[in-house]
Amino acid sequence: MEASRTTLKEEAFGQAVALGKTLLRELGSILLGKEQFLTLLVSALLGGGHVLIQDLPGLGKTTVAKALAALIRGRFRRIQGTPDLLPYDITGVDVFNPETRSFDFKAGPIFTNILLADELNRTTPKVQSALLEAMAEGQVTVGLTTYPLPDPFFVIATQNTVDVEGTYVLPLAQADRFMLCLSIGYPDPESEISVYQKDPGATVPLLQPVCRVEELVEARRTIAQVYVDPKILAMVQRLVQATRTHPGIELGASPRAGLMLLRSARGLAALSGRSFVTDEDLVTLAPFVLAHRIQVRDPHLDPQVFIREAVLHLIKEAAP
Repeated sequence: MEASRTTLKEEAFGQAVALGKTLLRELGSILLGKEQFLTLLVSALLGGGHVLIQDLPGLGKTTVAKALAALIRGRFRRIQGTPDLLPYDITGVDVFNPETRSFDFKAGPIFTNILLADELNRTTPKVQSALLEAMAEGQVTVGLTTYPLPDPFFVIATQNTVDVEGTYVLPLAQADRFMLCLSIGYPDPESEISVYQKDPGATVPLLQPVCRVEELVEARRTIAQVYVDPKILAMVQRLVQATRTHPGIELGASPRAGLMLLRSARGLAALSGRSFVTDEDLVTLAPFVLAHRIQVRDPHLDPQVFIREAVLHLIKEAAP
């Protein structure tokens, strides 16, 4: 679809595009042969969202999170999900100071730029809900006091899809906070051999930052102004609506899903060097934005396949 003129400043947008492409290139040297996954991950980062990764252990999730933090010169923290983890293990807690006879707040690992919540589904619902306010509002409330989180604050949460014993399924309210739900998958043979030869994870401490966190925040502000044509907006609305009316879907997507699709599409457009969103961006992103937000009634219905086909159908209908 054609783009009209936008209010984007050319220089600022050029810097945001360059930053996104540099991050993508550098991450590609760490996680080999996974260009699509990394493109989607960086799109979510630029779009201001969070990512849920459902995959097997040992595929590079922790390595990517550490590399991303190093590249933006940001803080990195990792939380290992266990059934005995408590909410204040994540958010922090007020500790009594006998010298001042008052309570001092000791910040938890959530006060970081890049947070890896590993095996989140092994934590109890109470712990999972502790992330809700942080992911949605960028703040944490302990007692009667609210503390702002660093900006940027980017959560990469993982779920082990094999060992489901002793796990707690993420409720839709929690899953809905994640912009994208992704899977890395096994590497191709050539990339796997390269991993054995070079061990890219060992080079993460040697990575040189490509920006400061303040520059990433500015890039996000710029990318938020990427133009979206009214026809694209209408297409997004019809797509979200389709998830609510399909007989095989018990619970459809909310308006938040449409907002997340648009934000991630702006990030993907910027990675492609465009100052406007296209319908192809929706084709690429919609399955990863919407599938984890809907509850299917028909066990034979694949949410990602349904959503992709729905987008293609809407594009075909919109064609002159």
